This record gives sequence, structure tokens and C-alpha cells, in this order.
Amino acid sequence: MKKNINVGLLILRITIGGLMLFHGLAKLSHLDGIKQMLTGFGLPEFMAYGVYITELIAPLLIIMGFRTRLAALVFAFGMLFALFLAHSEHLLALSKTGGLAIEMILLYAFGALVLYFTGAGSYAVSKTNIWD
Repeated sequence: MKKNINVGLLILRITIGGLMLFHGLAKLSHLDGIKQMLTGFGLPEFMAYGVYITELIAPLLIIMGFRTRLAALVFAFGMLFALFLAHSEHLLALSKTGGLAIEMILLYAFGALVLYFTGAGSYAVSKTNIWD
């Protein structure tokens, strides 16, 4: 069977970006909890708006294939930020089914890193820039 890496990258982009969009849409009017968490860590409240960059803008760019490598890097950084701020107590915890409690965040972060290193592939809006 012939390999088609570009289709695989398209599927990865749609999966990573598309699934994260649901998280971003859910936070469109619910940033209060994130603001409280940030101030609890001594960070400024306005940083909560970074959620929109990480969970809405970056995923949309990833899905479209526009500046995919840059968007994936921002996305991965956002996932690490969320991991250490909101889920640090679960770093080594197991879920009820035996997997890591943070496996979803890790899948998003490492999926984004794959896209950072590979780029979007041929089925993308933009393919010629260094950040594509």
C-alpha cells in the first residue's frame, strides 16, 4: 500500500485542531475560573485571554494549514501552560481506567509538536512560508 503522509497530516490537523475547538468554544463566556486560578498563582488576570489564542485561534490556523508550525508551537506551549497551572497535581496520577490522568493534554501537546516538526503537508492553505 502506498504511503500518503499528506493525508495523515491533514487528519492529524483536523483531529487536534477540531477537538480543541470544543474546549475553546466552551470558554467563550466562562473565563472567571481561569482568572481566579491565575491570580492564585500570582499571575495577572489578563493572561486568561491566552486561552482564546491556545484553544480557538491556534486550532483554526492548524485546521486551515496556515502558519501551521507557528500555530502548533503556540498550541503546544499553551497545553504545557495548562498542564502545569491547572493539572500539576495530576502529573503522575492514574485515571479510573488506568491511564494517566493527563493523557488528553499530553496527546494534544505531542500532536502539536509533531505538526511543528513536520509542517502541515500538501493539503494546506499556505505551504511556502518557513512557519508553514
